[in-house]
Amino acid sequence: MIRQTRIDSPLGEMLLRAENDALTGIFFVGQRHYPADADGTVTGDEALLSEALFTETQVQLEAYFAGRLERFSLPLAPSGSDFQQRVWQALSAIPYGERATYGDLARRLGLAPGAARAVGSAVGRNPLTLVVPCHRVVGSQGNLTGYAGGLARKRALLDLEAGQRAL
Repeated sequence: MIRQTRIDSPLGEMLLRAENDALTGIFFVGQRHYPADADGTVTGDEALLSEALFTETQVQLEAYFAGRLERFSLPLAPSGSDFQQRVWQALSAIPYGERATYGDLARRLGLAPGAARAVGSAVGRNPLTLVVPCHRVVGSQGNLTGYAGGLARKRALLDLEAGQRAL
């Protein structure tokens, strides 16, 4: 059963989702690829099981936004194809404060140069925004390109990680 809650963040309201005591989704409310079933509610014992996980997630997100946390340590269970899982793993390897291009990710995965678009598609479907740092991926010339949460949020996150501001 999917459990979920909403929290406030400096960049807008976020939806946290969990299943079997692992996070399956972290989304900015209304972002691209936002879950269609996000309006459901969870009650009873299942909701209580996830309370500690959601509390810890919120604590870590707050520390990240304050510039005090560089790497999340949360149980994750994103749902996606084998290819998407590989791309999301590669995203997780991009260090805090650094950037990579879609082509860089394709090369790291041992893919042909033309695979950057497929990589970009998988990056865009990342269900664990911030925790799996898709905001660290930029275009081939270093330009800001698509981000499911919007380019203004992407810029704010990159500025945060560059030490230019806390949120």
